[in-house]
Amino acid sequence: MVQEDKLYDVWWQNRAEGEQQMEDSHIRGWQEVINLIQEQDLSNMTVLDFGCNQGGFLRFLYQAKPFKEGMGIDLAQQSIAVADSRKGDLPLTYVATPNPEQFANRFDLAVSQAVIYLIKDLKTHAWKVKQMLKPGGVYYATYTDCNDNPSLEHFTQWINQNSLVESNAHTLDFIAETFAAEGFQVEIQRRRPQGFIDISRKEDGFLRIADRLKASYEDAYIFRFVLAEK
Repeated sequence: MVQEDKLYDVWWQNRAEGEQQMEDSHIRGWQEVINLIQEQDLSNMTVLDFGCNQGGFLRFLYQAKPFKEGMGIDLAQQSIAVADSRKGDLPLTYVATPNPEQFANRFDLAVSQAVIYLIKDLKTHAWKVKQMLKPGGVYYATYTDCNDNPSLEHFTQWINQNSLVESNAHTLDFIAETFAAEGFQVEIQRRRPQGFIDISRKEDGFLRIADRLKASYEDAYIFRFVLAEK
């Protein structure tokens, strides 16, 4: 495992799958998240993708809801290099950094997907997001709460075997309380997948199909953190 404040090459170490396969598998989830973003007109907004990996989400979001400027940050240097090579002439910047708070008071909207469970020090994360957002800024974060899922231990072991960053089973209450302590208004709703669930992968961290479906239909959430106006 590596520290959360250190850069590395790529976070996913399962060479049989690779970063690109991971990105491809998230496209439908990106659309579901976009559908849940309440802000309809992003044309004057600067958008942050926290934990952007190869940068695909911002490109996807721009096609659906064009924004003024976008930045993706990640600890994985090779993934950021791929993201930068694919941005074309879109108004995007990709940065590998453990110190995103350097971009203070810059973003109107921030998004992270399947990132919070990889962050051990959630209090510091909430503080960093607060530094980056403008007053009244909004942070959307997806999270799957598997604390009462029978596959929790197996899922944790699977992530830790394939990732450079360890899995953390935060509770919904802890996440909410942590961001509220930083001055955020905290909102939440369940995420429900649209269409069929792909269960053809040989290994996805779940012991049974029923556990996979429970994670998708009962345990998946999206938080909406709104920073108070000054």
